[in-house]
Parts: sequence; structure tokens; C-alpha cells
Amino acid sequence: MLRFLNVVAILALVGSAVYAYSIKYQTILRAEQINKMKHEAKAERDAIAVLRAEWSFLTRPERVQQLADKYLDLQPLTVGQIVTAQSLPEKPERTDSIGRKLDALGLGGAATTPGSGGDSAPTTPKGKR
Repeated sequence: MLRFLNVVAILALVGSAVYAYSIKYQTILRAEQINKMKHEAKAERDAIAVLRAEWSFLTRPERVQQLADKYLDLQPLTVGQIVTAQSLPEKPERTDSIGRKLDALGLGGAATTPGSGGDSAPTTPKGKR
């Protein structure tokens, strides 16, 4: 009986040692993965910083002006191009042309314009929900 308990104790000791080492190596692996992810994130932040600097360089006003002068045929604004607000045409009324066609065919409800207050949602009688 004593030898059996000694063997069980030794096996438990070996098992716990194996478990402890497996936990240790798993934590080392996870720490390496975390460091790798941190380095990748830093590399991405650096790449974003380079792209922002390049964007700032390419969108400088003096550079854009040079490109506009070179490739666009822009003319200065003349007084004849300026109009008053009263001379602008009125905004046309929004209509529901599909709804009107359905009404003409007898397939739909009353055609309303969006925002005119016509509520197409069905209502329930009071007390019955």
C-alpha cells in the first residue's frame, strides 16, 4: 500500500510539473503574440502618418493652384454671372408620379407628396392593440 501511494504521489508531481510548464510556454507564446501585434500596430500608425504627410504635401494650395492653371481653363468671374435670388427659378413641387399612375389604374390609395402630411401607416382602433 505504501508503494502505491508513493507511485501516485510521484505521478501527481510529474503531472503538475508538466501542467506548470505547459502554462508557462503558453504564456510566453501569448506574450510574443502581443508584442508582434504591438509592432504591427505601430507600423500601421507610422504608415498612416506617412500617408497623412503625403496628403498634406499634395494638397498644398500653391500646388493645387499651379495644377488648376495648367490643366483647367478657368476664367475670372464677371459681373454678368452674378444674379439675385429673385431671378432664380422656383423649386418644382415634388409629386408621387408612381402613386398617381397606380391610382389611375385603380391599384393604389390616394397619391400624396412626401412630407405633405398624408400618413400611409394603418391605424388601429382605440383599445385594440
